[in-house]
Amino acid sequence: MYVGVDLGSTNIKVAIYDGDMKLVDRQSVPVKYYTEGGVVEFDAEKYCELLVELLGDTARKNNVKEIKEIAFTGQAESLICLDKSGKPLMNAISWMDERSVAECETLSNKFPHEVCEEKTGQMAVLPTWPATKILWLKNNRNEIYSAVVTYMMLKDYVVYYLTGKKTADMSIATFSFYFDIYNKCYWKEMLEAIGVDESQLPPLVEPCSTIGELKPEICESIGVKSGTRINNGTLDHFTGMIGTGNTEPGSITLSTGTVMALATLCGETVPKNTGIAVHYGFKKNSYILLPVAESGGVSLEWFRRSCIKGADFKSIDENAALRQGNEVIFLPYIVGTNAPEFDTEATGVFWGIRQENDEYDMALAIMEGVSFVLRKNCEQMSDNGVKVESIIATGGGAKSSLWCQLQADITGLPVRIPAESEAACLGAAIIAAVASGKYASYEEAGKDCLSFVKEYTPCKKDYQEKKYKRFCALYDAALKINDIK
Repeated sequence: MYVGVDLGSTNIKVAIYDGDMKLVDRQSVPVKYYTEGGVVEFDAEKYCELLVELLGDTARKNNVKEIKEIAFTGQAESLICLDKSGKPLMNAISWMDERSVAECETLSNKFPHEVCEEKTGQMAVLPTWPATKILWLKNNRNEIYSAVVTYMMLKDYVVYYLTGKKTADMSIATFSFYFDIYNKCYWKEMLEAIGVDESQLPPLVEPCSTIGELKPEICESIGVKSGTRINNGTLDHFTGMIGTGNTEPGSITLSTGTVMALATLCGETVPKNTGIAVHYGFKKNSYILLPVAESGGVSLEWFRRSCIKGADFKSIDENAALRQGNEVIFLPYIVGTNAPEFDTEATGVFWGIRQENDEYDMALAIMEGVSFVLRKNCEQMSDNGVKVESIIATGGGAKSSLWCQLQADITGLPVRIPAESEAACLGAAIIAAVASGKYASYEEAGKDCLSFVKEYTPCKKDYQEKKYKRFCALYDAALKINDIK
């Protein structure tokens, strides 16, 4: 058996696959958070206990007595502070926590944007990054800061909890903001700025590496034989790539959920200073472009919740499909925007509304607007020498045939839908299978394990081209309006 585990922010998911990589069972359990103001925390030890319990329940339910390897994926930036005994000193600080806004400004003033991008591949100093949280602890919780022996990110901590070995997966270290992704080492100047000694950080290791064996007492708790190997896996977006067969340059794995994320492998030349976020990839010495637009699926969910109460997404699809060809345009920046503009002051805008328009004209405009942002990102990658030939769609947006066809028509790229909807768990299980020697490569595994259920062929429409040009012009005009004091 091979197991893929997704260490999510909302749920922990466990998927068991047999020796032929057929799904045996998939189970999940919700995660509890403590939130107040901008503070978002959770109990890291209880998170691990919940995982072990879920693994045990799933194994016993399916009479699984032996697991070859377990590989992990999931959230990146959540920070754990350990004492000298290896126990958490406080609750884990979630990646969603925003307490370190002031520290972001401090670090932005100290390190020019060009330096940050050159070292980390990232486009902005954000409260998401653990570097900013550590500086916050130094400024506000010195009793914790002074006692920390090891800083770890959640996935690395889970691996440590299960094996007793402290390591740092480089594909996750990318999100720390103190990892030099091109030299594959910790960024010394940033460590000095936040007051961290390199001895307080785990040794860096390649992603998708077998770290060790599951502790005997945990094997007993789960009810499996000893010898189960633990693989550190990689980021959820990257296992999503593996789980959709996107393991060579040329394809984009598009996830349209609350946010919209595009993940594509670079070729031999890694583009730098392009305005596109670059991350250390899941293959050794590989790099992945990962532009993220926060106003993705959340724009349509906001509109449904606020303006079409009671309507489900299927009925919105059916009605919006009848409104194609209207002139309503929407800028989908209701939570600001990341890629490609990185404009936190941007806002949502409806434009071109006439009395004959209704809520479904506006819903269609939202889907088109998000697709226009997708096109902007595809064009930016292509303009910087990155091969973009097709889109593999995952997430909630992939369930909408209307949205998928819009994405194909607007970008001019074919959009393919994988048969497996839980691509991250499957990708993690494939990592376990490759590491165990069942497959020689991810490409070989993909040919054996993966299939697609549908492909949307692009059909260029003149009115969409006109709307796209107006969309870009409207964004530029909105910038001028925002500048008015």
